Formats: sequence, structure tokens, C-alpha cells
Amino acid sequence: MGAKLQNKEKQAFGDVVAVRGGVVDVYFAEQLPAIHTLLHTGDSNQISIEVLTQLDANRVRGIALTPVHGLSRGMKVVSTGEPMKVAVGRITLGRMFNALGTPIDHKEKLSGVEYKSIHHNPPSLSERSSESEIFTTGIKAIDILIPLERGGKSGLFGGAGVGKTVLLTEMIHNIVGKQKGVSVFCGIGERCREGQELYNDMKEAGVLDSMVMMFGQMNEPPGARFRVGHGALTMAEYFRDEEHRDVLLLIDNIFRFIQAGMEVSGLMGQMPSRLGYQPTLSTELAELEERIANTKVAAITSIQAVYVPADDLTDPAAVHAFSHLSSSIVLSRKRASEGLYPAIDILQSASKMATPGIIGERHYNLAREIRDTLARYEDIKDIIAMLGLEQLSPEDQNLVNRARRLERFLTQPFYTTEQFSEMKGKSVNLEDALLGCERILADEFKDLPEDAFYMVGTIEEAIEKANNTRHPDPKSA
Repeated sequence: MGAKLQNKEKQAFGDVVAVRGGVVDVYFAEQLPAIHTLLHTGDSNQISIEVLTQLDANRVRGIALTPVHGLSRGMKVVSTGEPMKVAVGRITLGRMFNALGTPIDHKEKLSGVEYKSIHHNPPSLSERSSESEIFTTGIKAIDILIPLERGGKSGLFGGAGVGKTVLLTEMIHNIVGKQKGVSVFCGIGERCREGQELYNDMKEAGVLDSMVMMFGQMNEPPGARFRVGHGALTMAEYFRDEEHRDVLLLIDNIFRFIQAGMEVSGLMGQMPSRLGYQPTLSTELAELEERIANTKVAAITSIQAVYVPADDLTDPAAVHAFSHLSSSIVLSRKRASEGLYPAIDILQSASKMATPGIIGERHYNLAREIRDTLARYEDIKDIIAMLGLEQLSPEDQNLVNRARRLERFLTQPFYTTEQFSEMKGKSVNLEDALLGCERILADEFKDLPEDAFYMVGTIEEAIEKANNTRHPDPKSA
């Protein structure tokens, strides 16, 4: 907000002529503001409005980015002559901002800071890197079966309560501690409780100094929620393009961005499209997603939570989000109900990185064998339910034993849930995870109980857990 009214030469003055909820029409007698220009009105210019359309030679229509309490017709409006801007640079690290780029962490005000427009074009094809590189997370199920791309976009798809935010928070914990880059967390339509918890968790983990947080909270106007993603991306682009540092951009939740766009579209009087979504859904999402890219000097790697309405993956919001992603992690309510966390539906999830040329022959073949085993187990579940396991052929019985052990081995205790589960969190490197799956598929552990593989890190921990079950430590009795 410190850059509100800097350039007085570009300023123009008008009057409010209509207020309909968050939509405000403004009359300018002389100089008509361009689209995306930021306007200010109210008693102390505390109400911010972004111009979205020019109605005629003298009137513009904008959407309010702040609450419009007290706004009425006839109030004076001042045009900044510039688009909405946010603070960028190292001074933003360790701070929390709202959609307008104002610090909301009760610390000192920013001074001597650079401001940049939130509206940028994506990098051209000539600026982008053509190399593909894997981005490890320390989470077995993801690193083995749904490898993420450095400089790519990964989506966490799931309905309410299946663990999207927990998985996202775990990735922050595992990745931010290891990498030397910068992390930008963008909360779109977040509850204030979630923002406060994340801030405190990152502070306790000692990674807050390499993070920037930006929130467009659930109770804020749709205009603020619609623009917070662009603001966070602008901060991330500065670190990538100016300081040549790798950036991890975490967005929770991209569906709320689409939802805010739907609200803005409705308020602006546009005709709704399929299922009530805005007709400009694909364009608005592409404007945001295409800016997330891997250039020749550094990369923005994005992990995005995507709420799926009613668990319906054919919903337009989910379909349009899928098309931009290099990997899709689908969370399953059924697996969550069975206690198999992270509740990843391995057969519905996919990654474009899972090719022999990128992850290597051994990893690729192992991932295919795991998927094949779990798919065949899924096919014979109905037979088991009707006739029982004993009626299967010996070959199918071995398949079921392998699949059930694999399912449990791909679960993992998280650092971010230690206080709830009372299990110490585990981060597993890729080699240990691959080795464990190889040995299970080779039937090395057919005599070990299934429970030994549940919520462990490496395969050695599973063996130790099985031994402790058979021969309990007398000291712990």
C-alpha cells in the first residue's frame, strides 16, 4: 500500500456513480483509466478498486479489492494511473502479506522496497529450459510413482477432508529445509486459522526466513482472492528472474482462485457457462499457470492443492487444472477411511516425468510393476469379498500378499501430524524407497505380518517392527 499514490502526474479524478455489492462504476470527465488500473476511494482512500472494463468514453467498471463499507454514490475517486503492485525482494522474506501486498504480521513497515506490477507475461519459449529434472520430496508414494518436475506444476486433487493441506504442509517441511532456494506460500480463500497455524509451524521449523507468505482470506472480497495468486507469482518471479534462485511456490487452493473468478464474473454480469463457471475460466487459469516455468537461469516449481467438488474429477475446475500439470496426485476418500495415509489413489494419479529417459530404466520398470500389482489386486477384490481369499489360486494369493504389503509400505508418518498421531515423522530418500519396494515384490517378506509395513520409513524399520512384535522388549513391558 506504500506505493499507492506515488506518481501524481498519472493521477486522474472521478466520481462513484453506482455501487452494486463489490462492483463499482466510476465516472471520469477527462482522462479514462486503462484496464487493470488501481483506483482508491473512501474517507482516507482505504477502499481499493481494480478497473476491469471500460463501459463508454467516460465510465469504467471495477471490482473492489477491499470491503466497501461506507461507499456511496458521489464519492471522489482517485486513479493511480498504474496497475496493482506488490513489494518484491529479499526484504519480503519471513513476512506475511495480504492480497494488496500490505504486511499483516504486526511487524515493522517495509521501507526502501521495490514494487512491481502483478500483471506480467509468461517467459517466452526461447527463455525456457528444455531439460527435465526430478524434484524429490521425501514422501515414498510420490517419489516412486508420481515423480515431480523441477520447474513444473503438480496438483493435489481431493475433496474436503482427505488431507490436501496436510500433504502440502509436509512437502514444505521436507523440501524447504533441504533446498537453498526461496519458498512462496500463496493462500487463496484460506481460513485465518490455517494461515496462523502454518506461520507458527514454519517459525518453529526455522524455515520462515526463506519464505514469503501471501493470503487472500476466505472472508475477503472475491476481487482480493482473485488477485492474490498473481501477487504471489510476482514475488516468486522476482527471485527467479532477478536473483536467479530456485523458488518453490505452494498454492492452497487453486479451486478458490477459480471460484473467486466465478464470483467476479457473476458480479460483472457475464453469462455463466457450464455448471455456473465463468466463460473465461480457461483463459484466467492459463494466465496464472503459464507464468510458472523453468527458465535457463532458475525455476519456479509449483505444488498446488485443488479442491474437487463432490469428489467429481470431471468438474470443469478439475479438468482445466489437469491440463496445466506435469503431475497429478489424486487423494482418495476410500484410502483415507482405511487409514492409509497419505491417501493417494496411485492408479488415478500420474506424472509426465515417469519415463525411462528421465527417471531411469530401473525406477521406471519398478513403478510399472507396482502399478500392475495394485491394479490386478483391485480387479480381484470383488472375488475376495464374495468367495474369500482361500478360493484364489496360489499365484493370486501371492499377488494379494504383495499388494497389501506394498499398500502399507507406501504409507508414511508425517512430521506435521506428530502431535495427532504420536508417531515420529519420517523422510525417506528415493534409493531406500525403491529398494524396499523391490524386496517386497521379490517376496522376501511374505512371512512378515502386514502390520509391520504400516507407517514406517525404510524397509529396515519394517523388519525391526516385525521382530519387536514377535519378541517384545521386556524393558518396555
